[in-house]
Amino acid sequence: MPALAGGFYLQEQSPIEIGRALSGGAAAGDDPSTIYFNPAAMTELQGVQLSAGASALMASAHQTNRGSYRSVPGSTVRVPVTGGDGGNPFESVIPVPSFYASAQVTDKLWLGLGVNAPFGLKLEYDDDFFGRYDSLYTNLKTYNIQPSAAYKLTDNLSIGGGVDVQYVKATLTNALPQVSPLVPTDGFTSLKGDDWTVGWNAGLFYTTGDTNFGVHYRSGISHKLQGTQIISGVAAPLTAANGEFAATAPLDLPDIVTVSMMHRLTPQLRAMITGKWYNWSKFKGIAVTSAAGTTNKELDYRDSYSVSVGGEYDVSPALTLRAGTMFDRTPTNPQYLTTRVPDGDRVWLTGGATWNVSQMMALNLSYAHTFVEKANIIRPDSYFPAPATVTATTLAQTSGNADQVAASLTVRF
Repeated sequence: MPALAGGFYLQEQSPIEIGRALSGGAAAGDDPSTIYFNPAAMTELQGVQLSAGASALMASAHQTNRGSYRSVPGSTVRVPVTGGDGGNPFESVIPVPSFYASAQVTDKLWLGLGVNAPFGLKLEYDDDFFGRYDSLYTNLKTYNIQPSAAYKLTDNLSIGGGVDVQYVKATLTNALPQVSPLVPTDGFTSLKGDDWTVGWNAGLFYTTGDTNFGVHYRSGISHKLQGTQIISGVAAPLTAANGEFAATAPLDLPDIVTVSMMHRLTPQLRAMITGKWYNWSKFKGIAVTSAAGTTNKELDYRDSYSVSVGGEYDVSPALTLRAGTMFDRTPTNPQYLTTRVPDGDRVWLTGGATWNVSQMMALNLSYAHTFVEKANIIRPDSYFPAPATVTATTLAQTSGNADQVAASLTVRF
């Protein structure tokens, strides 16, 4: 799955929210997906409600070689790294599913369950990619299970929270430069690992009747991936580097703070705004420890934010239209940008609709286009201990955009 938000965070947790560019956020409380955005707003949902949906992501990216090169040990010579542009690293269509269930237990207590994929990234470049020493294949998947509860303190104020039981699985590969540039083939390295761990989230929801306010905090989660590192194809004098080794790698995912407001301008028209802050600065890079040694691919992410605005209009009791826009600042550091996460600032334009088939069933459809700012990559990475150290420097310009179509079905009992 591609990262269609800053870094490799996935915004695609709710088809109804995609249609308003995530502007409903912690304040809307009109769909079971509020379990993810702010479980406190579950108190706006009546009875038992189920929502199942998916987003179909269609992304493209292009890398342009700006003079990539590699060093030669013991020399100041720079050898150009040639190859193709890697092709579009994204699959043609990538699904991101989600499921939510809420239940009103009493007039004060609600329980809920959410299952989704909040972080993810999948790219695969052609084998002859000029940036192959930086990255070839990346597949990061997370699955989040979130049991939640909400309690109505007063007619206006609710609190809520949940536990995030999260599984992560990652596979990362890249080519390795040979000590001698005269060797016609590259070496190769792959890292595979997974981990389970737990986080938490909590929120507040307040309504005046015409205006809703929501605040939500989602804790960062620190994974420790355990798996294997495989190194192959490294030629003399470093053939001893080849092998399969047990490996560990930390993965620190950010805290997220969401502040939202929704206001009913008329009985049919609603305006929404949401701001989010992401504590991405805790993600420093990819550090791998194995019997082959310790490597650290520095990324040095920065804290980031997103701001979205949107609106909805009830054309009739059966049909609601919505639209929105969002600015999403990338957390990537220009000094350490990589083809593994070729990110830039993003602007979303979205639209969607809900068709209430009956009082018990609603169909939500949304579309979003994401504009991604071009960015320059200047990425030096060093391999092998001295005196055989080779530094491969990837110089590239990255550009891309994305479209997505999302749908969900909500059933009310």
